Amino acid sequence: MSTEAVRDSAPTPAPPPAPAEADSEVEKYRWLILLGLITAAIMEVLDTTIINVALPQMAGNLGATIQEIAWVSTGYILSNVVVLPMTAFFTATFGRKNYLTFSIILFVVASFLCGTSNSLGELILWRVVQGAGGAALLSTAQATLRQIFPREQQGLVQAIFIMGIIVAPTLGPTLGGWITDNYHWSWCFFINVPIGIVAVFLVTSFLHDSPHAKRRSGPVDWVGISLLTVGLASLQYVLEEGREKDWFNDALIIRLSIVAAVSLIAMLWWELSPKNEHPVVNFRILRNRDLAGSIFLFITMGFGLYGGVFLFPLFTQNLLHFTPTETGLTLMPGGIATACTAMLCGRLLNGPRPLVDARVLIYLGIAIFVYSMWRLGHLTTAAGEADARYPLIIRGIALGFLFTPINNVAYANLKPSEAQEASGLINLSRQLGGSFGIAIITTYLQSRTALHRADLVANTYAANPAFIERFQAALSHFMALGYSYVKAQAAAYAAIDQALTGQALMLSYNDSWMLILKSFIITAPAILVIRKPRGRAAAGEMH
Repeated sequence: MSTEAVRDSAPTPAPPPAPAEADSEVEKYRWLILLGLITAAIMEVLDTTIINVALPQMAGNLGATIQEIAWVSTGYILSNVVVLPMTAFFTATFGRKNYLTFSIILFVVASFLCGTSNSLGELILWRVVQGAGGAALLSTAQATLRQIFPREQQGLVQAIFIMGIIVAPTLGPTLGGWITDNYHWSWCFFINVPIGIVAVFLVTSFLHDSPHAKRRSGPVDWVGISLLTVGLASLQYVLEEGREKDWFNDALIIRLSIVAAVSLIAMLWWELSPKNEHPVVNFRILRNRDLAGSIFLFITMGFGLYGGVFLFPLFTQNLLHFTPTETGLTLMPGGIATACTAMLCGRLLNGPRPLVDARVLIYLGIAIFVYSMWRLGHLTTAAGEADARYPLIIRGIALGFLFTPINNVAYANLKPSEAQEASGLINLSRQLGGSFGIAIITTYLQSRTALHRADLVANTYAANPAFIERFQAALSHFMALGYSYVKAQAAAYAAIDQALTGQALMLSYNDSWMLILKSFIITAPAILVIRKPRGRAAAGEMH
């Protein structure tokens, strides 16, 4: 029976039966919608890491320096971070289906144009457009799943969705390395086209806006949008470029840091001001202590996830001399472990009465993650592929025990109408956590390497028996190869210097893993502010 016929036959005082019909339509197609949304989300998250291993090839083809080609990653993340908190505004303004469909199409078109770019400027431009389109593929997609599935199914549904957005960054280097080694870097972008077409078909065919969803009305918060754009763009630039420009020794970094601080503080004041009746970002939602605590934890999760994915390839390729493909294959078992534990947590948290308190799983995840960081923080230059793989598998298990339960408690005590706003802030916190993590780790790695090298060099003096023994062994080795005494002496010094550099790097990588470990221990008390999720709620609430 059509909606119009039902409305005509219903008595005037009775509530309209449209929600019931909408619920039956949602129930009929919700798993196909899930497939379309997770496909789009994986495509978006994959693009944050898949091109990293292809950057040297891009630089060679486009005649760019390493610093210039880094903007291919920076431009994408910058635009993504700016748009993420505004996804709730765009969804309310244009409708959920329209905004999602437009974003997927924009992402796919930009991906194709990235692959066909013939200059660095052209490639960066389309990466910026791609990042803007990708913002909705995470936040709006995740909020949609919260709105079309009943609460008793959220544990499993969110586990499936989160499994994709956690595993994709881990598998990105593997896929990117394989494409780079066997094909052209442009295929890192062209691979999005068929995936995006499938996602567009599923979303346009089966996803519909609720008949009771109200479009946003009233004036546009241009002040909030301007402050948000300037503040987040400046902050992201500082985080991405600060290390290359020696942080606050560079005038531009100082200016943009001031601009970011002033703009974000002013934006927060304006968005919370009673005079602003239509804020572009609803920060009042953070009064929910479960969401606030979860966002704090998500910042740390982003630090550990993206920081680890950034740190490990540097370690394996600089010290263990892995190829990009070998590095990706070493990361892959950890991604599979994350998928398995995410699904396990989804089953444990599914149903009207979850089998385990989500907070218990979060504590367990932090404990396992800390242990994995401890293992990685005690590797040596003699480590092999197996030595690195097993701590990564343990890390993958921990991530599954963290993201699914934290996501569960973040939404559990929210009103259905707040899901979209919460989703934008949650994904923004994870992305900013990753940006802060990479910026902090790169700077920390550089400073610790210099410190350890200075300590080691201080012990290379003629009266040190260990140094004399190592030097004489190296000298004899090179003389046995036919070197003259003078050349063998120079080669021996060079070999010792290379060994010192390798040891200094190894110690600094160990320190960096331990830094991530400490960050998790410091933020663990945030779990104490999180309440136990309340009882079930049906999908009908969402209408």
